[in-house]
Amino acid sequence: MQTEFSLAQLADPEVANSNEILRRCTHCGFCTATCPTFVLLGDELDSPRGRIYLMKKMLEGGAAPDDRTVLHIDRCLSCLSCMTTCPATVHYMHLVDHGRKYIEENYTRPWPDRALRWLLKEVLPYPSRFRAALAGATLARPFTRLFPGRLKTLVGMAPRALPSPSWVDRPQVIPAEGPRKARVAMLNGCAQQVIDPDINEATVRLLTRHGVEVVVAKGAGCCGALVHHMGKEPEAHVQAKANIAAWVREMDGEGLDAVIINTSGCGTTVKDYGYMLRLDDEWKDAAQRVSALAKDVSEFMADFGLMPPVRGSDMRVTYHSACSMQHGQGITRQPKQLLADAGFTVADVPEGHICCGSAGTYNLLQPEIANQLRERKVENIARTRPDVIATGNVGCITQIAAGTDVPILHTAELLDWATGGPLPKALEGADIKERPPRPATAEAAE
Repeated sequence: MQTEFSLAQLADPEVANSNEILRRCTHCGFCTATCPTFVLLGDELDSPRGRIYLMKKMLEGGAAPDDRTVLHIDRCLSCLSCMTTCPATVHYMHLVDHGRKYIEENYTRPWPDRALRWLLKEVLPYPSRFRAALAGATLARPFTRLFPGRLKTLVGMAPRALPSPSWVDRPQVIPAEGPRKARVAMLNGCAQQVIDPDINEATVRLLTRHGVEVVVAKGAGCCGALVHHMGKEPEAHVQAKANIAAWVREMDGEGLDAVIINTSGCGTTVKDYGYMLRLDDEWKDAAQRVSALAKDVSEFMADFGLMPPVRGSDMRVTYHSACSMQHGQGITRQPKQLLADAGFTVADVPEGHICCGSAGTYNLLQPEIANQLRERKVENIARTRPDVIATGNVGCITQIAAGTDVPILHTAELLDWATGGPLPKALEGADIKERPPRPATAEAAE
């Protein structure tokens, strides 16, 4: 694609990088076939190719973006399916991140939108605030009909009951069972530890059972993805630096073999810290060190080796690959192989490349499109006749669970149970026929 940035504009490193990304795009259109919003809406401006054109004009113009440009960029899920499809390797993620930052700095949103985004920024990344907000929303549920549009959506999505805080989410060192074979830090995150703390507990049990010492580092918290995808770059950098500082202390102390992430949306962001802070001379080297050590828990366990399962069942597990897992991190084979190695019968989701509609805060900011995508995802999952759904992202768990009665769990919870952990709470009361462990085969194509 031909661009027309001035030399003065290209002196800005962010503009220069976006210029390189734009010039790689050949407008071939391969991305339109896999873009969820284009598939749903059929509007060229709701495709990656259309949004690239809008961002090119916006960045070249250097003025406040118009309403149409903001509308279509806001509708992007950042699912990154286009990056998997693109034959020209256009780094759409970095381009749309720049576009959102530009909008945040140069566009004045209507006040209800500003208020909602401020609320999400001030609440979601902080577990204590988020817990208090969900408790309030639970109390307000009987009065949902009285609330205005988006607030009604937020209250309606609150769980009917909140789990208690978990012991694993306090800063500590959790020793390995038996001889220590590895030492890792675990990102326990923000929203996940409030919505579903069982995921972190299962991850810790799985790792320590395999001889891995787990560090929950003091000072680590939200990865920054939630605000980063709203274009709020200064806040994202503050949160990223807090994590980097906490983990570098461990790296330079007793050492770390990996930084384990069990929320794939966070993993995509942590692996990108080196790029996010590339222009910060004080932090860029430490950020690159952390990004190099970051691994999804399934990625780590696949390399480390799963112990033989101690129990088996006839459960048919449909694996939903989160967009941030398959497109953001390129992890596709490992989770399914681990589930198969644990003795489960594993199936893939038809149209598995299409997003479920969660996408961080997307289901809160764009609920109409998110709900359509959830319905499409749930219908495709139902075609596989699952006993249980597995995935590696708490956002997908929350989104999909709202549309189906089939239990949905984190992959680590099933691996934990198969190798000696407790039965996941979502499966309590289910008709599970345990049997001696045996290898199972994955039905789905790789």
